[in-house]
Amino acid sequence: MSAVVAANDQDAGQGLPVIQGAPVMQRAKGHARISFRRDGDAIRLREFHQQGCCKIRLPRVEPGDPPEAVLLNTSGGVTGGDHLVFEVDIGAGASAVVTTQAAERIYRRLAGAGRIENRLTVGAGARLDWLPQETILFDRSALDRNLEVDLAEDASALLLESIVFGRGAMGETVKTLSLADRWRVRRGGRLVFADGISIDGDAATLLGRGATGGGATAAATLVLLDKAAGARLEAVRAALEGTRGETGASAWGEILCVRFLAATSQILRQDIEIVAKAIRGRPMSRVWHC
Repeated sequence: MSAVVAANDQDAGQGLPVIQGAPVMQRAKGHARISFRRDGDAIRLREFHQQGCCKIRLPRVEPGDPPEAVLLNTSGGVTGGDHLVFEVDIGAGASAVVTTQAAERIYRRLAGAGRIENRLTVGAGARLDWLPQETILFDRSALDRNLEVDLAEDASALLLESIVFGRGAMGETVKTLSLADRWRVRRGGRLVFADGISIDGDAATLLGRGATGGGATAAATLVLLDKAAGARLEAVRAALEGTRGETGASAWGEILCVRFLAATSQILRQDIEIVAKAIRGRPMSRVWHC
């Protein structure tokens, strides 16, 4: 941190410094990359890279389960000027689960937006479950996030992103927010799914309207891209009967999409776990309950 300090005549007489320029703040930068490959009956780590505040951990999994990668941001959160990049590559015939150690926090910014880039590649006959925990947006925060997914023609992916607007238990509301959150999913190079949310201003008022959030403070999207996705729609809709928030599911072609709105982050998590289990056939990763 640095600042330019000077004194005018009046301040000099009182011995008080005057800050002429804004401080130059240190920003968090990070890049992590992991890839897996199939080797006979086993799935092995092929590449592992971590730099700056972006880290990856590989917990033990139950026999027969796919490997799991847990992403971490050791800076403790994201604010304006931070830039995080995570890359995941699942080789042909392999499968893996990728999640996060905890909820990501987007803090109040002084200037600029925090940038997060998630780049996922899933090879021929491979499967990726991308299941990060929620992103918590604080008042006066700014986030620019991209999820880029490249699938082979016969690859499968289950993709989740969830957002919480303020910490309800602390009585927080998000009155000022800049958010741009984009999804782009390609199969064989063709764009097959595009989604996004953009908010610039009073998020609490926007979400309070009936046609937008209906008073919700948490939202999520869960998308399955798989040749059998449409066949799972009825089972997913049956699972929605057990959710507490406002939820809905639809399917077209090889895509199944589930939307969530909830009054609290706790309700959102519970609803996501119910639906994800109906799709995956097993519970969420253990880190979700730590």
